Amino acid sequence: MAKKVVPEEARRRRRPTRQGAVLSEELIVATALRVLREHGTAGLTARRLGTALGADPSTLYRYFSGMDDLARAVGDELMGRALNSWNPSGSWRSDLRSLGLAVHASYLAHPHAAVLTASRVSGRTREIAVDETILGILRGTGLPDMQAVRFYHAFIDLVLGFAALDAGSLALSEEARTADEDMWRSTYARLPAATHPHIAATAPLLAARMPHSAYPVVLDSLLDGVAAALAATGDGPGA
Repeated sequence: MAKKVVPEEARRRRRPTRQGAVLSEELIVATALRVLREHGTAGLTARRLGTALGADPSTLYRYFSGMDDLARAVGDELMGRALNSWNPSGSWRSDLRSLGLAVHASYLAHPHAAVLTASRVSGRTREIAVDETILGILRGTGLPDMQAVRFYHAFIDLVLGFAALDAGSLALSEEARTADEDMWRSTYARLPAATHPHIAATAPLLAARMPHSAYPVVLDSLLDGVAAALAATGDGPGA
């Protein structure tokens, strides 16, 4: 059963841990990111986290109701880092594109954390701030709310879907990732034109492109869709 979370003002540890640090949500999340980087998603346990913090594992439950609650906080941290690195320009398309790239980059900087959290909804402050920002940009274009929500849904699922996909590749061992990338040259490029004419005709292009993320291309396609919707409502360029 999940334990009741103690309010922040009542739970802060007054004495430093064996590592000389005073525990806080921020320190625990930062340490969880380090443990994920070093040990992967399966390695993030209360025991290992307690060891890394120099504290008894049970202490963590004064800050989080469980490891799942901690995972949500890790996802919220990645969202917050993305928002902190983002600088709006005032152009809806530029702002959505740069924010989408910032969130994607924040997750890819911590692949194991991305695999763990990209599909989750944390309901925490910084995730909510990102959602509010995206909706604000879309509604600020003049789109009707129904269309703004539809494009918000497509946008955030696209960002996090590619974050999970691309992070999953980065979370592989270097040997496994290299083997996957080489498959386009070792297998696909050798398929005969007689049986696979389209793959054979495009094999060099596939080998050059497929090891890279398609995210920027698909993101631009989505933004083209927003621009087309704006034009159709009479509020966008070309209306």
